[in-house]
Formats: sequence, C-alpha cells, structure tokens
Amino acid sequence: MPRSKPQRKPSVRKPPVQAQRKSDLPDIREVLDMAEEVGIDEELVEAGYTLLREMALDEDAINRAQKVIYKAWDARTPAQRIKLAHQALRISPLCTDAHVLRAQHAKPGSDDELEAWETALATGQLMLGEEAFENDVGMFWGLLETRPYMRACLGLAQALWQRDRREEAVEHLQAMLELNPGDNQGVRYLLANWLLALDRDSDLTKLLKAYAGEESPAMSFSAALGAFRRVGDTVASRKLLAKAIKANGHVPAFLLGDQAVPRTRAPWYSPGDANEAADYAIEGLDNWVRSPGALDWLRAHRGTAPTAGPIRGGGSGR
Repeated sequence: MPRSKPQRKPSVRKPPVQAQRKSDLPDIREVLDMAEEVGIDEELVEAGYTLLREMALDEDAINRAQKVIYKAWDARTPAQRIKLAHQALRISPLCTDAHVLRAQHAKPGSDDELEAWETALATGQLMLGEEAFENDVGMFWGLLETRPYMRACLGLAQALWQRDRREEAVEHLQAMLELNPGDNQGVRYLLANWLLALDRDSDLTKLLKAYAGEESPAMSFSAALGAFRRVGDTVASRKLLAKAIKANGHVPAFLLGDQAVPRTRAPWYSPGDANEAADYAIEGLDNWVRSPGALDWLRAHRGTAPTAGPIRGGGSGR
C-alpha cells in the first residue's frame, strides 16, 4: 500500500545526510556540516570518520549492537548498563540507543550528558536517513527503527530545557509530535507545561485543539490556566476549571499546598487518581505559582474536590 506524504511544517528540519546502506555513506563535508549543526566537536567527527565508513552502516553489526542494548535495559545496576552500552558501541558506533544510555547515566547538567544526547540524535538521523523523514512522517514510533531516534530527541529536549535553551527544547518536542501525532511518549504533556512557562499561550491553544477531548491533568488544567491568563475569571474559564477538576479532583490539593508534591514520579498511575495528580504537579505547579491570581482563583472555585490520597512509589508514570 503506498504511503501518503503529509504536509511538513517549516519547523521540522530534515536530517542533513542520507545513509541507508554502506554505499550511501555521506561525504565527510556533509558529516562535518551536521556536526556543526548539532554542536559536536569537528575534530572528534573527523577522527572517527574512518571507523564510521567501515563499521557504522553494517546492518549486521547494528543489529548485534542493539541486542546488547536489550540486555543493558534488563541489567540491575548502572555500572552494568554503562558497560554494555560501551560494548554495543564497539560493535557499531551508530547504535543510537547506546548513546541514549550513555546520556541517561551521565552526570546531570554536565557537558558529557549534553554531548551524549547530541551524539545520540545525530546518530539516529544518520541511521534513519533522509528518506524516513520524508516518507514516514506521522508514523514514527510505530516503526521500530525510529524509536531510538525518538528517545534521543526527547532526552535532548529535556537536557536543553534544563540548560535554559528553552526555545530549542520546544522545537524538538513540536517536531516529535509532527513525526508521531499519536504521541506514545507523552510529549504533549511536557509541551503544554513548557508553552505555558514561555508564555506562548497561542501555541498552547493550538496544541490543545490538536488533542481536543483529552482529560489528562496536563491538558485539562493547562487549558483552564491558559484561559484564566487570557480572559481572567469568566464563565468560560470556570467551566474549563470545573471540567479539569471533574477529571481529577486530587490536583488542587497539590497545587494549593494541602498535599506535598513528591520529588519523583510514581511508577504508575490510573486516570483520576492521586498519582496522576502528583505527576502533573511536578511539572505544572510552577506555572500556577507564577501566574498572578491563578492559585487564588483555583482556591475559590475548587468546589468539593477531595484531598489527595496516598502517593505510591517513585519513578516515572509515563
């Protein structure tokens, strides 16, 4: 069945090189252009280019390296995971998930962490080739070979956000939603909070429209807060707040300080429960605090929302 080719937005940048088979390896000048674009040291790229030509696009080596990564994901300790990641890279330097693992275990906020994420993204682009970004837009994540790239893209976006390179971080998330509108990674939840933090309320409105009907706190409470910031306490904004509270009435307790916001996410949550509310508050609280009058408005209209229940466990709920 022929694939349709969705209209691309200008914000999505095509990878600068195409590399699908060993004979398609790009000219060194193209690789250096890509390195400059994502901020990788050019001397490092040149030093590894000979190795890249011989090994990187060897499909058998790539598959063997990925099998090592599967073992790494199941390893019990960080040291074991890192050891296996380096083993995978010795088999194929284009094992994107190995670079992702390196980044995940690097010191948070360090240059090593950022370099690992940038390398993971560049490697993912090279692995997929330009054709994937032309023909498979809208189907990323559904195709197994695209998942390492998407993991790298999300990790890099979060690293950039933490370094106050926030506009760049938002661009990555927006590009991810174009590549995968189904959003298996929950990128839209993070993006909603980031757009509010940057006062990009018009972009938030577009995002909410694209995922209309979503009742998760990240979307419903962001919709209510965005409306309050635009028009104040009106029938329309109160209606959105009431809808959000109906979907998860535990959220106000975390936002208003009745319940402490945990430092880590629960390993799981169900729609409407306290874990889901806490997960939202970890990312969303700052936006309510910095929006003048928002918490007073929430307090006045919280109605009979319950206090939050017990928080279970720690980790990520997504």
